[in-house]
Amino acid sequence: MAIVKNLGRTLSQLLQSPGCGCQTSIVPVRCIGVSPRQVTSDASFHSVSFSETDHPRVLITGGLGQLGVGLAKLLRKRFGKNNVILSDIRKPPDDVFYNGPFIYSDILDYKNLREIVVNNRITWLFHYSALLSAVGEANVPLARAVNITGLHNILDIAAEHSLRLFVPSTIGAFGPTSPRNPTPDLCIQRPRTIYGVSKVHAELMGEYYHYRYGLDFRCLRYPGIISADSQPGGGTTDYAVQIFHDAIKNGKFQCNLKSDTRLPMMYIDDCLKATLDVMEAPAASLSMRTYNISAMSFSPEELVQEVKKHIPELQVTYNVDAVRQAIADSWPMNFDDSNARRDWGWKHDFDLSELVTTMFNILGSDSRVAQIN
Repeated sequence: MAIVKNLGRTLSQLLQSPGCGCQTSIVPVRCIGVSPRQVTSDASFHSVSFSETDHPRVLITGGLGQLGVGLAKLLRKRFGKNNVILSDIRKPPDDVFYNGPFIYSDILDYKNLREIVVNNRITWLFHYSALLSAVGEANVPLARAVNITGLHNILDIAAEHSLRLFVPSTIGAFGPTSPRNPTPDLCIQRPRTIYGVSKVHAELMGEYYHYRYGLDFRCLRYPGIISADSQPGGGTTDYAVQIFHDAIKNGKFQCNLKSDTRLPMMYIDDCLKATLDVMEAPAASLSMRTYNISAMSFSPEELVQEVKKHIPELQVTYNVDAVRQAIADSWPMNFDDSNARRDWGWKHDFDLSELVTTMFNILGSDSRVAQIN
């Protein structure tokens, strides 16, 4: 008994010691401090124990954004409902909460995040937590904390536990000195928003961790993403979503970009498919760790003409927002995604015509149901 007590006392002293005392490792190691938000080892999450299968066990951070919920649906169909955990710091709506495992996860709380990965035996991590362009410019310190410090937490945990990590990037990772038509995978970037700067940082840090520690890091630069499930949030490419809502509601649309402003775009189903495709691609097929992906490129005027095929009476005016126009003018007009198509077989399904038809089919049906109700 004396030996047991001595061992217990020694272990307690080690755990309370402020020094790490860790030996040199091939992965980054942190000394975990006391966190105000901790998940105990016996915490009861809204989830079901994972079945013993060969499927990856997936965590999605920032899962209540535009892409997280749709990605969870896709992955649950592929790998099983209980193998995919959605997480966020916000309370989920009922339809999300009861459709599969959901837990609270704060990417700025390293210990909380680490325990989630360990307790749930996570093998794949999709890191969607980020402050986007407009919000980031309004609160740069918060954007720096979430987009950069949060990323560092994710990278360290992913490397320590040998996760396959996906971090999305954006057309906003390029700047006014980048080649715009087309924009290749490798070129000068130099963005002028904190969101863009943080995404370039993520690309480079992910590649560094891959070469330095062997982290299986994968990244796609998304174009403007169009979906019927989310409301426009005031972003530069959101006019391409707003036009459908306004056309159905009142037959009028005011565009805040010049009529000839060309930007790369993609329907959300293609975006989610590309994300899963690159995660499932054999590592040996990847010649790089960050890829451009694209489906179509159009201007507001080209979109208007396609929309008018469905609503001929649509009235369109242009009231250019100088800030958004300046951002759009610094972004790519076309993405060169030939490397993605060659390396892992990327192929989009939706062109402009199919995109417009699909959006009207979804939003038009929703509008008719609302009118009946």
